[in-house]
Amino acid sequence: MPSAVIVEYDAAWPVRARELLAEVRSAFASLPGSDGFGYEHIGSTAVPGLGAKPIVDLQVRMPDLPPLADLAELLAPTPFVPAHGSRPDSPGVHRDGRRPGDQADDAVYEKRLFHSPAEGAILHVRRADSPFARFVVDFRDWLRCHPEQARRYEQVKRRLADEHAGGPDYDDYTRAKTAFFTEIGPRLRDWAAGS
Repeated sequence: MPSAVIVEYDAAWPVRARELLAEVRSAFASLPGSDGFGYEHIGSTAVPGLGAKPIVDLQVRMPDLPPLADLAELLAPTPFVPAHGSRPDSPGVHRDGRRPGDQADDAVYEKRLFHSPAEGAILHVRRADSPFARFVVDFRDWLRCHPEQARRYEQVKRRLADEHAGGPDYDDYTRAKTAFFTEIGPRLRDWAAGS
């Protein structure tokens, strides 16, 4: 697997996200209740000015998760195919991790993950009641409202990318970022509860 490489913010990222989300929305139009699904640009590429890996993260929230094969069939006209991670237990492929303080049933952490290497994009399909789905949106919005924390997060990511450059396991970079999430978690929760 390639190492994480952090690049300067690119104003084309939100444009690409909108275009890809439009394709996904069209692909999911036949699913019951699809007009009520949440379609979101998440992750660092969704925070103006924030350096990031040049991979656009997208999220769809829906009440229930269809089988992976069913979603893959619907997404066939789009550039997205199922993602499998670098190994069977890669974090965030089949389920998200429980965040400190989350009190929900384990079933709500299940997810479906797709990617498009050609488009440099990842699609996370999560349940609407997933605490992690809420977390990634809150985190994005918190970074947008706290530019000093966005700069700090970018520094953390650049340091971790350097530390894990050429490492045998790309997932090490992903896991290492959780220390930042854990540290800011209480402030983020308070901020989200008040906004």
